[in-house]
Amino acid sequence: MIASPTSATIPESHRDLLETDVAMLSTFNPDGFPQTTAVWFLAEDDGTIKLSLNQARQKVKNLRRNPHISFFILDRANPLRTLEVRALAELAPDPGYAFADRLGKKYGGVDLRTMDGPGGSRVVVTLHPVKVNALDLRRH
Repeated sequence: MIASPTSATIPESHRDLLETDVAMLSTFNPDGFPQTTAVWFLAEDDGTIKLSLNQARQKVKNLRRNPHISFFILDRANPLRTLEVRALAELAPDPGYAFADRLGKKYGGVDLRTMDGPGGSRVVVTLHPVKVNALDLRRH
């Protein structure tokens, strides 16, 4: 597990956003510029957020080099409400696609193997929040 300098939690006022289907994940390319990608995710019962990523993708290469990320959700019903989680990412193997299969169920039973192609493999990315920005501009 990655030890973060501080630990942050998502406030109850924004936990419902973790039920949405897509979030934006920003990692950092070798040149220092961010790379932002739409990702599928699971919010686990223990409060963690986990992703399943193909090991060959640039975002995984970025995470191996620099585990600092930003995970962003826009409330599509109310775009004045957002959730940003700045976190450290921990990568772990996903042998037999155990986690990927769980994630695929959230998205209608999608088999992520079909997205990876022959010989593909995945990692489970667990986000360890360092800072949470829960914004609701209706309250200002």
